[in-house]
Amino acid sequence: MRAVIQRVNHAICTVAGEVTGQTGPGLLVLLGVAPGDSAKTAKALAAKIAKLRIFGDDAGKMNRSVLDCVAQGQGGGILSISQFTLYADTRAGNRPSFIGAAPPEHARELYGTFNAALRDLGLTVGEGRFGDHMVIDLSNDGPVTITLELD
Repeated sequence: MRAVIQRVNHAICTVAGEVTGQTGPGLLVLLGVAPGDSAKTAKALAAKIAKLRIFGDDAGKMNRSVLDCVAQGQGGGILSISQFTLYADTRAGNRPSFIGAAPPEHARELYGTFNAALRDLGLTVGEGRFGDHMVIDLSNDGPVTITLELD
């Protein structure tokens, strides 16, 4: 499972002009699922992201997690977007191959498990719409962008 995490001032997902999910200060998470990923992987990645200390403390040091921000009343939402293109293989030719991405039914299930695990930790989670063409508007804070991968 792969994730690209961006610290944001706000982020919003729209599909055909309809808002499907959004967050104020918090994280935009782009999530890719591989065929061998499991519910255990999804829950572990959710916990890692929730505890990742990439928000500034009173001294301006990256010392707070999104969970800390929620506890301190300083935002802390997540906009979660399923993104199979995180498994693009561009080693041969000019057209990416996505053979490394999970089949849609498996990816959809684990995307749901991942989002539920974040909610179980007390986070507000906005979502994209799985499989649809989405438009994501965001204001990156920092900018801070982190990639994570769990097998």
